[in-house]
Amino acid sequence: MCFLALLFLFSILRKVAWDYGRLALVTDADRLRRRQERERVEQEYVASAMHGDSHDRYERLTSVSSSVDFDQRDNGFCSWLTAIFRIKDDEIRDKCGGDAVHYLSFQRHIIGLLVVVGVLSVGIVLPVNFSGDLLENNAYSFGRTTIANLKSGNNLLWLHTSFAFLYLLLTVYSMRRHTSKMRYKEDDLVKRTLFINGISKYAESEKIKKHFEEAYPNCTVLEARPCYNVARLMFLDAERKKAERGKLYFTNLQSKENVPTMINPKPCGHLCCCVVRGCEQVEAIEYYTKLEQKLKEDYKREKEKVNEKPLGMAFVTFHNETITAIILKDFNVCKCQGCTCRGEPRSSSCSESLHISNWTVSYAPDPQNIYWEHLSIRGFIWWLRCLVINVVLFILLFFLTTPAIIITTMDKFNVTKPVEYLNNPIITQFFPTLLLWCFSALLPTIVYYSAFFEAHWTRSGENRTTMHKCYTFLIFMVLLLPSLGLSSLDLFFRWLFDKKFLAEAAIRFECVFLPDNGAFFVNYVIASAFIGNAMDLLRIPGLLMYMIRLCLARSAAERRNVKRHQAYEFQFGAAYAWMMCVFTVVMTYSITCPIIVPFGLMYMLLKHLVDRYNLYYAYLPAKLDKKIHSGAVNQVVAAPILCLFWLLFFSTMRTGFLAPTSMFTFVVLVITIVICLCHVCFGHFKYLSAHNYKIEHTETDTVDSRSNGRPPTAAAVPKSAKYIAQVLQDSEVDGEGDGGPGSSGDEPPLSSSQDEELLMPPDGLTDTDFPSYEDSLIENEIHQ
Repeated sequence: MCFLALLFLFSILRKVAWDYGRLALVTDADRLRRRQERERVEQEYVASAMHGDSHDRYERLTSVSSSVDFDQRDNGFCSWLTAIFRIKDDEIRDKCGGDAVHYLSFQRHIIGLLVVVGVLSVGIVLPVNFSGDLLENNAYSFGRTTIANLKSGNNLLWLHTSFAFLYLLLTVYSMRRHTSKMRYKEDDLVKRTLFINGISKYAESEKIKKHFEEAYPNCTVLEARPCYNVARLMFLDAERKKAERGKLYFTNLQSKENVPTMINPKPCGHLCCCVVRGCEQVEAIEYYTKLEQKLKEDYKREKEKVNEKPLGMAFVTFHNETITAIILKDFNVCKCQGCTCRGEPRSSSCSESLHISNWTVSYAPDPQNIYWEHLSIRGFIWWLRCLVINVVLFILLFFLTTPAIIITTMDKFNVTKPVEYLNNPIITQFFPTLLLWCFSALLPTIVYYSAFFEAHWTRSGENRTTMHKCYTFLIFMVLLLPSLGLSSLDLFFRWLFDKKFLAEAAIRFECVFLPDNGAFFVNYVIASAFIGNAMDLLRIPGLLMYMIRLCLARSAAERRNVKRHQAYEFQFGAAYAWMMCVFTVVMTYSITCPIIVPFGLMYMLLKHLVDRYNLYYAYLPAKLDKKIHSGAVNQVVAAPILCLFWLLFFSTMRTGFLAPTSMFTFVVLVITIVICLCHVCFGHFKYLSAHNYKIEHTETDTVDSRSNGRPPTAAAVPKSAKYIAQVLQDSEVDGEGDGGPGSSGDEPPLSSSQDEELLMPPDGLTDTDFPSYEDSLIENEIHQ
């Protein structure tokens, strides 16, 4: 009933507050459509292959039109439910990117795995557990469904050990099948570009080009882009655009109503109706004009100083992949010289001035994957920042690891006593599980924000760190500590390093196989399936943040700006961690408490549907690398390994360590762990691993590809695919960046734009060529 109530609430909110996050998606779609049309015509200009077909000139991406087609596919009260099933993977790929398709494919393979595991666990293991008579002879007793119902000398225990090993093989096969179907695409530009750190801050792009072309005779450097500290420039650019849009909004409003608008330029000024000293109203156009002028001056001054803030980094693009790989190998192959081991790169006349002995060279990430504003946080400062954040996080979570200890602290203030006074068994039994889910949602959020404040250079790095940290923490919080009857890492380490560890170990491990312990985790999976997935659909944290930002807005123009920038990228790292936590709980107890598997399957089915909806309708696309997906595959393999651990504990306690079942489980467990460690650390046993990637290259500008007989140039690369911050690309568009850090002498000048966020189309195309869904949505919002 709670799940249905949350779905009904979501349908109401979706109908009433449909512009929540939606306007940002529409704005992003309009921006993408304009930019892609401009880039398409620019590439045709560079290739001297302009086509006269009129329908090509006004071509639209199906992803854009489908993503903003809000009045056809899902305009009913509950039509979004059927729309989830009608969305195709090709539409998701066009709208959300390839990473979303890989993520959903991962979920489908987990669902298929749980179907097979569920059939085996419920169809075979569950009747075997029922056949025992160790616990009370009651058909409704939950304990009879667990492995604890079998006697220690029962030969049927071999079945459980064999099935645990079979589940491990099924998991590896499922993940190999998933990775073999991914066919991860890597852009040719990425494979031809190197990221170099440690360059002299006074190095110029021409010197970098000269070095490589002298050191490698057959090398052609297409582009060398030094990196600059653009963090403040990006901030000023964003604030300038807000002020510009605010002035434009009230200018249009005044032209329609012929009445000047007064605003309160303080936070929450749009809601404030009191006229007190210090909160006097001002004329809107005058206020935003002055603000825009001030920010423009600050922006211009900062832009002039950008080339004085080099970071000692550069992105260098070469003419083909072969020479790129050779250069990378020269810088990374270690050769021992005395007490030190380092690479021996080839030298040139510029080697000394460029400090090539200090270079760190690696493949460059995708341009859309880079946080340009974070590149300025590096070296000792970055490591110190990371250390402080994680030390504070560890101290906090060391004592507040699980919701149980938080609930215990709450009990001291009689917070949960009123629930106990109800004497309702349904409420009193389900309330602790509900609190567990609530706090297990809150505490990982702290872990997630710790990764956010670490200021990673790439989105992939941030998501990967989030995934590993959240997954590790969730496994301790949700699975390991509650299973052992412990409430925090503090108590766990006290017990682990205590002199009486071995004496108390058997008692602790007995907690794992208590019948009520299995029932607790079944309730947890049920709560995650229905309440957790429904809350993911509602996106309550995002909705609360949206309301707070709307309340803090100073004017109607800023409220509109909040709506334009409310949508965020899908956080694959947090999603993988949360999903893998529940999957690990299900797989760990799939043998000892097989009734948990059907509920785990229900969780994954609902999670898949919710994520399909959110990816398509609620989040912006994200561009990541394959490491995040391979990391998720590694975490999947941890689930059946924990299942083997659980069976080893059970067999050791019941029959002793030297019993055949214990020894067999121990040998299988050791071999599995050795293979996993050798694969992860040293790359061995590739054919036994869960990875089977097939990488395809997206050819953009290769050395063999020619445009009308000419080799590719840097100008032929789309602006969004260049290794330069967007704010510097906008400077080129303004025509004010000539000779600056973002300019290139061989690029034709582009027309200026009033709003750099919405790039103007090339000559011959006007805004009327791009029908904007944003305007209609805003009009609909204003008149409601």
